[in-house]
Amino acid sequence: MEHQVINIEMVIDYIENNLDGKNDLETVANEIHYSKYHLHRMFTSTVGMTIHDYVQRRQLTEAAKLLVFSEKPIIEIAFICGYESQQAFSAVFKSMYKIPPAEYRDNREFYPLQLRFTLHRNTSKTELNKDDICIAEKADISAWMDLMRLVIDGYPVMDEADYLSKLIIAINEKRALVLKDNGVLIGAMLFSYQSVCIDFLGVHPQYRKQGIQKLFLDALMEIYLPGQEISMTTYREGDKADTGHRDILKQLGFAERELLVEFGYPTQRFVLSPGHKEDIENGGTTK
Repeated sequence: MEHQVINIEMVIDYIENNLDGKNDLETVANEIHYSKYHLHRMFTSTVGMTIHDYVQRRQLTEAAKLLVFSEKPIIEIAFICGYESQQAFSAVFKSMYKIPPAEYRDNREFYPLQLRFTLHRNTSKTELNKDDICIAEKADISAWMDLMRLVIDGYPVMDEADYLSKLIIAINEKRALVLKDNGVLIGAMLFSYQSVCIDFLGVHPQYRKQGIQKLFLDALMEIYLPGQEISMTTYREGDKADTGHRDILKQLGFAERELLVEFGYPTQRFVLSPGHKEDIENGGTTK
């Protein structure tokens, strides 16, 4: 496993050093000297998304940064970030950020769609379980914020100062849960007793296929919100910015409810009734 992580770190280094160029699977495989089929499987299983998706999200994040912090023309930013035309760039940018590049520039609020992926080498050799989940402490804030930045996926617009203030309140009220692997924070959940909802559930992408979301949900239903219907919002169906969050909720037994708009972002509410607990226990994998 550690050998694979080291190899993926090499791939990520190459991608990060060539965000202005063509970084399709075949190009990267040739540069790293791997079979593209082997590289696809290895990268996807470790990072939780394909090379194409990772590259696209990283390029768009760098483009968003240039839109806010530079005066470069949009067509120049498109070329810098690997797009052959402003039209192609604008179409992809809007599909992810929900507004055109020019409007994003006018708003002057940068937030990342995808930060550089960081991997953990010293992963646990034993299986994690819900008893490993504990109440977050103030000492966890820095690692929590790092995890949030990695997994927020640009959804919705992230006001870090506001998020941090709410996190501190939740920690004081013991509404913040964390899961660590060999001392490294790999999962975090914010929930509300009053509205009976999950405000944030973030799992390091390297652990997305290890059922961590289910562990948090089991702990929440058994210890903190037993016998109650729990709600959570996520991407709407077909949103290209979704890296698998809707699928995870469905696998965990959540049912679709009404469409919403949160902070100007189109979302959908999902609910999990207490009667679905058996389905959760018999369910399985997450993405």
